[in-house]
Amino acid sequence: MHAHLRRARRLAGALAIVLPALLAACTAAPPEPVPPGATDPAPAEVDAARDELAALAAAAQDRHVTATYTLTGTDGSARTVSVTSANDGTWRVDVPGWGLGGTVDVSLAATADGLFQCALPSAGRPEPASCVRLGEPDDAVPRKQDVRVQHPFTDSLEVLTDRRAPLAVSPATPPAGVSGQCYSVESTSASLNAPLDVGIYCYRPDGTPTAVRAAFGTLTLAGEPGPAPATVRLAGPITEGEPIGTDSPTVGPSPATP
Repeated sequence: MHAHLRRARRLAGALAIVLPALLAACTAAPPEPVPPGATDPAPAEVDAARDELAALAAAAQDRHVTATYTLTGTDGSARTVSVTSANDGTWRVDVPGWGLGGTVDVSLAATADGLFQCALPSAGRPEPASCVRLGEPDDAVPRKQDVRVQHPFTDSLEVLTDRRAPLAVSPATPPAGVSGQCYSVESTSASLNAPLDVGIYCYRPDGTPTAVRAAFGTLTLAGEPGPAPATVRLAGPITEGEPIGTDSPTVGPSPATP
């Protein structure tokens, strides 16, 4: 009788120890689920590349020079683009063979008085240069007048220095004959509306752009940059005419033969 009572007490004591542990295990909170779309932190190399490019783009914003670039189109044709970034923040970019089906040379410029497109004397337009106001100095160039090659020297720099912009940046191999450090820039959002062409961007340590490869072609620095002027000057007087687009000029019907 006493032996049975001792075994019963030992069993009760064991249950008193085990049951609370089992109940605690059953009622423990389940592990937190992984939030949808969660990703691992960016590799250190990619994060460093984004910082490096942002620093170089910031230096480019403070770099005021006159420079020429060779623009090689996707068809292999080559043109010389002139870029002026003046000391007062105004700028001008001249692009030959852009307007009216490639027959008219144009210039885009932002001065204290506004944003302008100028038509230059060229094969398809022998008249003297004249300019049309497109908007305020900080306005975006209208799509029909956007030569795109001005962006790497102007508003794209604001995107490259903005760490909140949806961009993926990684080191890239410099194109043949190009000096400086190069980076591949891709968009991580389909809704990127900023004036930035994805592609390859190359800079010297002082912020001088040495090459840009994008959908419009490849810009390559030609020679050493020169000193910047105090401000840019428009290529000609301001008129009330219409700005030039890329479309070929419309040819009217031939006169009827008598």
